[in-house]
Amino acid sequence: MKNLITVLVMLLLFFASCKKEVKTEVGTVNAKDSISTTEPIAEQPVDSATEMKAWQEYAKPGEPHKLMTDEVGTWNCDMTFWYEPNGKPEKSSSTANVKMILGGRYQETNYEGKIMGQPFEGKSTLAYNNASKEYTTTFIDNMGTGMMVATGTYDDKTKSMELKGDVVNPVSQKKTPFREIYTIVDPQTRKMEMFDVKNGNEYKSMEIIMKKK
Repeated sequence: MKNLITVLVMLLLFFASCKKEVKTEVGTVNAKDSISTTEPIAEQPVDSATEMKAWQEYAKPGEPHKLMTDEVGTWNCDMTFWYEPNGKPEKSSSTANVKMILGGRYQETNYEGKIMGQPFEGKSTLAYNNASKEYTTTFIDNMGTGMMVATGTYDDKTKSMELKGDVVNPVSQKKTPFREIYTIVDPQTRKMEMFDVKNGNEYKSMEIIMKKK
């Protein structure tokens, strides 16, 4: 019996010692090595009526879309290009046919003309996002395989829209920024200016004076 009590006491001491060691080891774990169990804060639930109204407002054409509708028609485009800073300007011309698509939500423009004596075709789209409150433009043509995408806002004081984006330079195969300014000169005249970057400096690479037929 005495031996049994002695064994039990030894076992208790052994388990107590192990438990103490485990606590000590756990206590020495580096805080940065611990796994956080904090869950991300869930978004507040939105009732179906509020959600439906938000989507309806998002899909409804507004004043910015009316501004784009004013562009509908055929325009004669007098184009000037500069291929490098302070370079010799090159002239060209094209015709732009502007229309609204998808229930007046987007503007689509088709260009036809000649650049450097070669037939030129291009297509642009313009959108105003009711949710982000910004314009987005895209442009593709038959002189490349890429798409130019830019976003920006309209300034009612200057009657101009500034859009910024980037494009992959086919020579360096690197992205380079570009900037576009579209100005409403008068009801029958528009001016589009494009600015590119070369050797780290921005320069004016294109200007289009558009006259409505």
